[in-house]
Amino acid sequence: MNFDFSEEQKLLQHMAREYLNEHSSLAHVREVFEADAGYSSDLWKGIAELGWLGVAIPEEYGGAGFGYLELAMIAGEIGQSLAPVPFGSTVYLAAEAINRSGSEDQKKKYLAGIAEGELKGTLASTEKAGTLSPRSIGATFADGVLSGTKVPVADGTAADFALVLAREGDGHSLVIVDLDASGVDRQKLEALDPTRPQAQIVFEGAPAARLGEAGNGWKLVQDAMTRAAVLMAFEQLGSADRAFQVTFDFIMNRYAFGRPVASFQSIKHRMADLYADREIARSNCYWAAWALENDDGELPIAAASAKISASDALEHTTVEMIEMHGGVGFTWEYDCHLFYRRAKALSHTLGSTDEWREKLVTRLVEEAA
Repeated sequence: MNFDFSEEQKLLQHMAREYLNEHSSLAHVREVFEADAGYSSDLWKGIAELGWLGVAIPEEYGGAGFGYLELAMIAGEIGQSLAPVPFGSTVYLAAEAINRSGSEDQKKKYLAGIAEGELKGTLASTEKAGTLSPRSIGATFADGVLSGTKVPVADGTAADFALVLAREGDGHSLVIVDLDASGVDRQKLEALDPTRPQAQIVFEGAPAARLGEAGNGWKLVQDAMTRAAVLMAFEQLGSADRAFQVTFDFIMNRYAFGRPVASFQSIKHRMADLYADREIARSNCYWAAWALENDDGELPIAAASAKISASDALEHTTVEMIEMHGGVGFTWEYDCHLFYRRAKALSHTLGSTDEWREKLVTRLVEEAA
């Protein structure tokens, strides 16, 4: 069996890294952060022109028609550069859900718009703090109109449309709503990572269209989150790799008592632990990517394993990154906080790590039964 990516996929990864190193440097990320712009419109336009938004979208809907392995490679580079674009909300969640469950007209409209970079999407499911559950949904959909409040909505200020989980009759449905339509009010929220903006969206009789069958919304959301978890895990792994390298470079060039800090045994042990965390996450991500590409029955367990291990690796790496930078680690001028903020944002975007651990245990028990 081949447990690695192909040479063509690695070439795509290399090209993506070169482009992002030039157009999404940490200096550019900081500019977007400090301007409170939410995302980089120029970078979004650039990655659309390169075809990244349509990598996994079928050719008949304007995409490149590749696969999830190629998308995983790009996701890793998005994470490596901390790219300030709503890539995950649009590509991992919105595009994937529409591609799997949308009508032909919905696919032609939304997938083509995403692939061309003209449309940005997001998933609006949560309404309050705590674990997402069917009981926590208060928004309603009836007779083609949507009412209710969703908060927080990742990239909600940047998105052009949202997939919204709402009650319909005795069940739940997933509906598509234009966020510039009448009856929609968006309010920007203060976010720990301003390059991953959050919003509160209030729907008051907003026109909406159902995605998939009535009453099937909860299943569609869980399916979308499972598949998105694999790609987000790659993004987190990419960020962890970059944070580790930045930290390594710093401790190799920081001297104390006449020698590099990296030569101290306590630092070596901590860096070894970080290396092990990332390699554990990498193996889980590769397994999950294989399961996603082949639509294998192991996907639910593999996706949860990848998301948990990648979240832990990134959070652990960014905390140690700050500490190993010493007195400057927490300062505004150094980039450590950019990685830490992204780690926290990504670890809660699809639900907390504790929620994913609970999902993993449940799925393992179900498989063993």
